Amino acid sequence: MHASALARPGAFARPVAVRRGVARRFRSSTVARASATADPNPDASIVAKAKQWPTWGCEASTFPWSYGSQETCLVIKGEATVTMDDGTVVELKPGTLATFPAGSSCTWDVKQAIEKHYSFD
Repeated sequence: MHASALARPGAFARPVAVRRGVARRFRSSTVARASATADPNPDASIVAKAKQWPTWGCEASTFPWSYGSQETCLVIKGEATVTMDDGTVVELKPGTLATFPAGSSCTWDVKQAIEKHYSFD
């Protein structure tokens, strides 16, 4: 069931828990959301697919970021530490496959100029 089906017409449905990517409305006001993940040794078939995605890069810097859609990325070069607002820390190095969920926010600390393949779901 989609979250919008849980709301009365004209009522504001507050998604407060996420299960299998579908927000569900509960009486609690706490939001439970999956956090970012990183795999330093992804499967070769996933790496081959990711190498077909577009690339993005930036120089050493620190900046805030928010994800409107889920992003999966494969780091080509460089190093960064991404600290999610929920406290999860993701270390990115060449070969790391990381996923950042839709609706999440974080701070990127790019230590060495980074380049990555990326895909938004």
